[in-house]
Amino acid sequence: MLVPSLINPPDVLDLDEASSLAGAVAAMGRHTLLLDWGAARERRALGLGGHVTELLLPLLGELDSPPALVGYCLGGTMAIAAASLTQLERVATLAAPWHFAAYPPESRDSLLRLWDSTRRAASDLKALPMEVLQSAFWSLDPKRTVAKFASFAESDPDSAGARRFVTLEDWANEGQPLPYPAARELIEDLFGKDLPGRGEWQIGGRAMTERVACPLLHIAAFADRITPAATAPAGKTLQAGSGHVGMVVGSARARLHEALAEFLV
Repeated sequence: MLVPSLINPPDVLDLDEASSLAGAVAAMGRHTLLLDWGAARERRALGLGGHVTELLLPLLGELDSPPALVGYCLGGTMAIAAASLTQLERVATLAAPWHFAAYPPESRDSLLRLWDSTRRAASDLKALPMEVLQSAFWSLDPKRTVAKFASFAESDPDSAGARRFVTLEDWANEGQPLPYPAARELIEDLFGKDLPGRGEWQIGGRAMTERVACPLLHIAAFADRITPAATAPAGKTLQAGSGHVGMVVGSARARLHEALAEFLV
């Protein structure tokens, strides 16, 4: 089962025939499911832990046997949490953070300031709008954000590269708002206090651990600004020579598919 982040749609893991991670895993002979967390309005009361206990674990319980989970970004963090609470065959994480104190201090401080300025409105809305989260991503590397659009402006609009750019930008900007309890837990408890990295993140009264009983593989992206490689969970870690999104849809995906094939088959 592929577990996407809560922040963006699951489409990036099945973007198109040429770059589908779901398709690549299925081609390994594995029956493959892609989780869709669903509409935010139906999850308004759920924190990060609630998404694991109320959505992910019941879904896993419907399967005939414990599955392997492949979690991308925050989905990887939540996959490890699930492995702390139930039996799984194995878990692979892709660009997933666990040690939030390893983020650059300026990035954490910027996110916490942004939260301070938007927390009251998010509480009233019962959700943190995607636009707020996008502004946080852009602030990580504003020069690169400008540069990628400048490069796109000079490209052939009918080229495959231009079409892929538009598809990815649509994906990046079409995410559901983050339910308020999940936003609060993510920003205050994970980014602010680094509860997972300190071994103090609890779900359902149980402490989450990065050293779960099943086999683990972590794949980090060398040039990732959204989840730097230093934030990866402890354990066997491979590095892809790419950025956060490029590892699953760019040229680095070939190495990713090879590593997953070795781990899953």
